[in-house]
Amino acid sequence: MRILMLTQYFYPENGAAQVRLLEVAKAIRDHGHEIEIVTAFPNYPTGVIPTDYRGKFFMKDSHAGIPIYRTWIYPVQRGKFWKRLLNYFSFVFSACHGVLKAGKADYIFVESPPLFIGFTMFFAKWVKGARVILNISDLWPESAVSLGLVTNRSVIALTERLERSMYKTAWRISAQTEGIIKSLKDRGIPEAKLVFLPNGVNPDLFAPQAPDKALNQKLKLKNKFVILYAGTMGYAHGLDVALQAAKSLEQIDPEVVFLFVGDGSEKPRLQAMAQDLQLNNVRWVDFQPITEMKRYYSLASLTLSTLRRYKLSEGVRPSKVFPGLASAKPLIYVGEGEGAKIVADSGGGIVLPPEEPELLAQAILELKKDPERCRKMGKLGREFVSLHYSWSSIVARWLEDLGL
Repeated sequence: MRILMLTQYFYPENGAAQVRLLEVAKAIRDHGHEIEIVTAFPNYPTGVIPTDYRGKFFMKDSHAGIPIYRTWIYPVQRGKFWKRLLNYFSFVFSACHGVLKAGKADYIFVESPPLFIGFTMFFAKWVKGARVILNISDLWPESAVSLGLVTNRSVIALTERLERSMYKTAWRISAQTEGIIKSLKDRGIPEAKLVFLPNGVNPDLFAPQAPDKALNQKLKLKNKFVILYAGTMGYAHGLDVALQAAKSLEQIDPEVVFLFVGDGSEKPRLQAMAQDLQLNNVRWVDFQPITEMKRYYSLASLTLSTLRRYKLSEGVRPSKVFPGLASAKPLIYVGEGEGAKIVADSGGGIVLPPEEPELLAQAILELKKDPERCRKMGKLGREFVSLHYSWSSIVARWLEDLGL
């Protein structure tokens, strides 16, 4: 089968969605299907288009033998709502050119959010005469409304109308979590139209390794007990809890250090908070290429995943859970719902309620005092995700459910 993947975000950008979509594309190819990508010029999360792509409207390149058609986008890092809209809609329209340049397709895999890519989806379906597989990694605008990030009633009404049209147009709707599937069923989407494509990991990419000595020295982490948070730092992640725990631990145990690797809308506020709290046990590192991340995991004593307490968090499976477990590092999961169940079932970590910094600090101290328990948890976690959440097995099941 010939599959065209339509997504605003893709390699070589750094981020959970970019890593996931590249792994899905490679797995689709490895299972004997042809796949091409239509995406934007790289610009996330810096808001800067690299020199090799700058000054162009369109270009074709490839990665891992997969053809990639890239089109212009108005880049933005952070900013006002209208700038975000320019970012989304610039790709909505330019991507139509990429669709025209791409080859024939039997199926169009469309990644949402951003929701506005639905307009390009309608065009692609019309041009290619192909069936649409709408892949939903987050319910939008429902998530944004739940978090209070979007409050304008007119905007909410318009986006909900677009959302319904996309669901109606899609041949199949692919969902990243069981919570999304339940929500879609509650809206009247037939069960036969729904398929499951959860987050996963490449166990080979995150194989355990000895601590990286050069990086250890650079970050001044020698003889430290490192708590690694790697990924997006957004409002939904509620990372205040980690900084509050760091404040508690700074006087109790100076060996404990929090290492934050990544970026996101909340990072400047969190850095300011750390400065206000006068924290000396926190390190900040920008987003790193996926191939570099195993070096940071090699330094971790524990890994951390956090979520704020809000309704839809129960149906979230944070992607950062899987690399940590695959790296054979014990995981502390601060949250509820699906992500918490995965961690508990794996035996590779512990689960704590959201927004309880003292409980987090206490859990860190208890695990630090029990290295044998940490070793066993790391072993169990890696075995669990290697067996149940490798990308090859996930995509194989997904293709089977689609009848491909």
